[in-house]
Amino acid sequence: MVGYKFFPPADKSQNEIWDYTYKEWGEAQADKYITGLHSHIQKLADKRLLWSPVPKSLVLPPDLEMEVFFSRYERHYLFFRELTEDMIGIMSILHDSMHIPVRLREDLEKITGKTE
Repeated sequence: MVGYKFFPPADKSQNEIWDYTYKEWGEAQADKYITGLHSHIQKLADKRLLWSPVPKSLVLPPDLEMEVFFSRYERHYLFFRELTEDMIGIMSILHDSMHIPVRLREDLEKITGKTE
C-alpha cells in the first residue's frame, strides 16, 4: 500500500473544510466528508492512472522543478506530487469556487519558498 502525507497548506485546508462542514451540517457530515476525502487520496496513492498532470504553463511558478498532479473530490481539487515510489504529498486542497490558479500558486510558493 502506498501512503500519503499533507504539506502545511493542505493540512490547514482539510481542517478548515471539517470546521466549515461541521458548522453548516454537523459533526456526522464533517466526519463523512473528511473520511471520503482521505479514501479518495488513498485511491490516488494506490493508482497512478488516476493522476492528471497540471500543465506547468497554467499556474505553477515557472522555475518549479517538480511535476504536480491533480484530482477532484466532490467540490474540492487536490494538488499533489510524488515524493517517493510509495508516497505522495498533498500540497493544496482548493474548493471549486476559489480562484484556483492564484490560490494554487500561493500554496506552492509556501511549500517551495519560491516566488516570482
